[in-house]
Amino acid sequence: MKALLALEDGRIFQGYAFGTEGEAGGEVIFDTGMTGYQEVLTDPSFRGQIVTITYPLVGNCGINSQDSESSRPQVEALIVREKSTIYSSWRGEETLEEYFRRHNLLGLERIDTRALTRHIREKGALRGVISTRDSDPASLIKKARQIPPMIGRDLVREVTTPAPYVWQEEGKFNILVVDCGVKFSILKELAKRNCRVVVYPATSPVEEIIKEKPHGVVISNGPGDPASLSYLVDLVQKIMERFPIMGICIGHQIMAQAVGGKTSRLKFGHHGTNHPVKDLRSGWVAITTQNHGFVADSDTLPPEVEVTHINLNDFTLEGMRHKRLPFFSVQFHPEAHPGPHDTVYLFDEFIKMVEDNLG
Repeated sequence: MKALLALEDGRIFQGYAFGTEGEAGGEVIFDTGMTGYQEVLTDPSFRGQIVTITYPLVGNCGINSQDSESSRPQVEALIVREKSTIYSSWRGEETLEEYFRRHNLLGLERIDTRALTRHIREKGALRGVISTRDSDPASLIKKARQIPPMIGRDLVREVTTPAPYVWQEEGKFNILVVDCGVKFSILKELAKRNCRVVVYPATSPVEEIIKEKPHGVVISNGPGDPASLSYLVDLVQKIMERFPIMGICIGHQIMAQAVGGKTSRLKFGHHGTNHPVKDLRSGWVAITTQNHGFVADSDTLPPEVEVTHINLNDFTLEGMRHKRLPFFSVQFHPEAHPGPHDTVYLFDEFIKMVEDNLG
């Protein structure tokens, strides 16, 4: 079935729908990863976004029951150049088409994804609508302009767990994860390191966090504008003198605000598995997985916070560490599923920090 993609600036793309029929709207961004479309589909950090995969063939490995980063698809829709109708993987259990139908998710294929990506790089991330029902470009452009902008939008409340749960019961260290849209891979990496892992809603009162008596706290990844998360900034400020804290992605941006820093919008964000990041302490350059549209501004950090990592593409802040407190964060994803495993050592650094704090 034919479908149209309309962007808020008036650009129109025509393609063919797969999965379900109907309409889907959100911020249109692009992801440069060559692998890992299942992880992209299920990453809560993509809530509110229509994701364009720049790699030309998607679906050739199928979908399996092991690689999802959450319990359901999180993207608003998916755009690809070509959807594979078959898969070839010993782990595959269903086709991409079958998965989309099962979850009532809309996909768009056979458009020029290179042209769309170049347009987003030039204009910045844009709101857009995909429709199989409405063939009037003017009507769709109007709908795209009515979608809430990402700036000022709190999407963490949409993806956080409604109640606390234990991911792994047994472990030497009691680690509490504040769920801003946590990926399962983060929980798995903590569990590998002999941790009892318990997950709490992002809206939890500070008293509940303290009552858990954690040995350390992780502020997870998540979607939306970090500047809208004052309740999480307040939470971190109240516990940063009590417990070791590690932040990932939006958790990093929340922690930056907690020490007095500011955040700002990137033009088209960092989404993919090939972003070079330099560790300023060792001089080592790692290839990282990233997924964010906002960034913490290093120039706004106070003197007691040290910049530890920078992005070598645009020199934005990628990591920081408090000089006095057991408190550090990174903008990229050290769990890296899918993607390079160059920075998984950061989980070891966090556990070492927890051990040192216990004495």
